[in-house]
Amino acid sequence: MIRSHFLECVAVVAICVLSVGALDTFIAAVYEHAVILPNRTETPVSKEEALLLMHKNIDILEKAVKLAAKQGAQIIVTPEDGIYGWIFTRESIYPYLEDVPDPKVNWIPCRDPKRFGYTPVLERLSCLAKDNSIYVVANIGDKKPCNASDSQCPPDGRYQYNTDVVFDSQGRLVARYHKYNLFEPEIQFDFPKDSEFVTFDTPFGKFGIFTCFDIFSHDPAVVVVDEFQVDSVVYPTAWYNTLPLLSAVPFHSAWARAMGVNLLAANTHNTSMHMTGSGIYAPEAVKVYHYDMETESGQLLLSELKSWPRREPTYPAAVDWSAYARSVKPFSSEQSDFPGMIYFDEFTFTELKRNTGNHSVCQKDLCCHLTYKMSEKRADEVYALGAFDGLHTVEGQYYLQICTLLKCQTPDLRTCGEPVGSAFTKFEEFSLSGTFSTRYVFPQIILSGSQLAPESHYEVSRDGRLRSQNGVPLPVLVMALYGRVFEKDPPRLGQGPRKLQ
Repeated sequence: MIRSHFLECVAVVAICVLSVGALDTFIAAVYEHAVILPNRTETPVSKEEALLLMHKNIDILEKAVKLAAKQGAQIIVTPEDGIYGWIFTRESIYPYLEDVPDPKVNWIPCRDPKRFGYTPVLERLSCLAKDNSIYVVANIGDKKPCNASDSQCPPDGRYQYNTDVVFDSQGRLVARYHKYNLFEPEIQFDFPKDSEFVTFDTPFGKFGIFTCFDIFSHDPAVVVVDEFQVDSVVYPTAWYNTLPLLSAVPFHSAWARAMGVNLLAANTHNTSMHMTGSGIYAPEAVKVYHYDMETESGQLLLSELKSWPRREPTYPAAVDWSAYARSVKPFSSEQSDFPGMIYFDEFTFTELKRNTGNHSVCQKDLCCHLTYKMSEKRADEVYALGAFDGLHTVEGQYYLQICTLLKCQTPDLRTCGEPVGSAFTKFEEFSLSGTFSTRYVFPQIILSGSQLAPESHYEVSRDGRLRSQNGVPLPVLVMALYGRVFEKDPPRLGQGPRKLQ
């Protein structure tokens, strides 16, 4: 069982209190929680036993909330599945669910706990927010009765939703969000009939909220940013890292940068399932992040953020992701391309055989261009440039356009695309671009040891190049321009996937 003690070590970015007024900035907190899991069972436990487990997890979250509040945090985000875990069938999760009302009812559960029936978890979360004068974001399960008059009503007469709740600093329920894009293993929950675009206003900006797999989506992730113009997003997640392209910290920080919002991402912590990677990300910089595959302890992170980042002079300029790539012809090469798999997608690769060069690789409508210079070309490390333009069909369906430079697992080209942990080859110069047909492209650079590249060592130019700056040699594991072509997606990402055998 995962150890449940609270790690008192706190990662805090230096906080400068500015004289322009407290509302122009705020202190955000996220907590990566090592969840105490229930025993795996298909037989439902009693409501009392379920509540006992949930209180054990909330005991740990309470320490994080109190410590964050003492450090001046105005909002804290806790992870998806952080109160009861994820080992459930539809029947066995039922004792853990509560009926979460619409926030329009104007309810403070801490003051009026019996107003909507027996809701001890909502009551306790409300009291945590109220007693510590802090916004609290948590993930729980919601249940809603239905009957035969509803043609979509499940046979057991109820809907069960993966649900985020937000309580303001007075303990009032101000937001409820039902996860729209369920990941394939979430058999315990129902898909909501329609996507919900949930926002809530605070003295420090307008917030949006969605959960884990939703970040790949247009609805609701892009909509709450582009159409509802939120300043920040709170994001509970239970994300297991899938190298080389889908590790939590690189992907989430790239999303915040590309979408131009603050992102408060709280992940669960379970090293056996490769779950780690939480952070606080601004459009212009990674503020603080945590990635730990060595211990089983939780971690609290805090940082100061701008309340309205779009008003800031440092706000990133808009990028035309294909401008440069379409202005140049593909670099000619006499060497052959070769196929390789990344997370069940077949990429087209070309090997980087020299310590300096220009390469292009194309697949369908996407051509990726790379100019680079290594400090030296090591014989024991092989790098390749890859392109993918197609529909991903495993554990969800979504259309991708990806340009990536990555280290192969071994000098055998058949291992290109397999996970790698370390690199000794250093790149002094690089410029990566692609002929993308979407404006939603997420740039990431991961260095040896799964560390993020500091922003001072690279830039994203307005013509769509991910390129080096300052001449600092970087031990690159992978760099990528990860594009999402939403208009080619199916209606819902989590429905109709091809299942692994």
